[in-house]
Amino acid sequence: MQYVPFGDLGFNISRLGFGMMRLPKVTLPDGSTALDEARATAMLRSAIDQGLSYVDTAYPYCDGQSEPLVGRILKDGYRERVKLATKLPVWKVETRQDMDAVLDEQLKRLDVPYVDFYLLHALGRERWEKMKALGVREFLDSAVKDGRIRYPAFSFHDDYEVFRDILTSYDWRMAQIQFNYLDIRHQAGLRGIRLARARRVPLVVMEPLRGGALANPPAEVRAMMERYPVQCSPVEWAFRYVGDFDQVAVMLSGMSDEAQVQDNLRIFENVRPGCLSDADKRLIARLRAGYRKRMPIGCTGCAYCVPCPRGVGIPRVFAAYNEAAMFDRMADFPRRYQSFVENEQDAGRCVRCGLCEGKCPQHLPIRDWLQTVHTAGQKSE
Repeated sequence: MQYVPFGDLGFNISRLGFGMMRLPKVTLPDGSTALDEARATAMLRSAIDQGLSYVDTAYPYCDGQSEPLVGRILKDGYRERVKLATKLPVWKVETRQDMDAVLDEQLKRLDVPYVDFYLLHALGRERWEKMKALGVREFLDSAVKDGRIRYPAFSFHDDYEVFRDILTSYDWRMAQIQFNYLDIRHQAGLRGIRLARARRVPLVVMEPLRGGALANPPAEVRAMMERYPVQCSPVEWAFRYVGDFDQVAVMLSGMSDEAQVQDNLRIFENVRPGCLSDADKRLIARLRAGYRKRMPIGCTGCAYCVPCPRGVGIPRVFAAYNEAAMFDRMADFPRRYQSFVENEQDAGRCVRCGLCEGKCPQHLPIRDWLQTVHTAGQKSE
């Protein structure tokens, strides 16, 4: 296991972190499912015994069962061997008092007197403005002072400008971002990594495998890997790319079976800052280009086309369609498309007014693509 300093906090951390979100389940006699506590316990404890020292959970994970289970797994001396992170579900917070109440509830669920890292969960612009107005910075200061949390942090899902605003608005001790070799310009992206380095804020990365999608590349991308002189699995290339950045302290993996645990532990024996050669970086660039060639719509996500007068979420709808094509998941696209229908942002709302096409720097035939996407979204799985 490779270890790095966790910023300036005075301790080293394993580069692999265990994300307690996709744990194994067991089918009960009545046909329902529940977490397989015995397997989850064995998996996490085995990982800790082999050097893993960062555990990440959150209030809603596994239908609210992750925190209590993590608390039970970390008995018998395991709590003292790891840094434990959980998250404030900001969507549950309506008053300053709610923050204290939820944190106290989480400490009881985890059965611990404190957590090392306490993150504001899934911040975006609206949630950050709301939390600032409710006094969240004062709450974090108070919780650090009274010992319930050690290090205030946040996890992030929005664009770079919002990330910059949040990162520069408080003395954060860590930020958690989505990052992988495809999403270098998405959300915080490479610019966010550079900003975190400038402000000396260590990063924890979620989705280094893009929700597992990068573990199963399409044939043409896999062929590039197989022709390359250095042989690594798709999973290893994805981890090595993120691990090459010295500002990234921990990469989270949502391991769901024993084989994934052992494979990740093997990979992380060599994932360290600077682990990619120049030739390796050129390979990653080719892999990225290979994925992007599979994107049918040349949308860059600049959002010049919105707001649409009919409410169509044009960039997000196109991104979902492109992702389905990139990862051979078109059969699942109708299910995902339903979320746009439910939120009244679907392509079927387009009345072909053409305002979007006049604003598009790429000069895309947006109206025609919206019709194509809507047709694909109506097909049965």
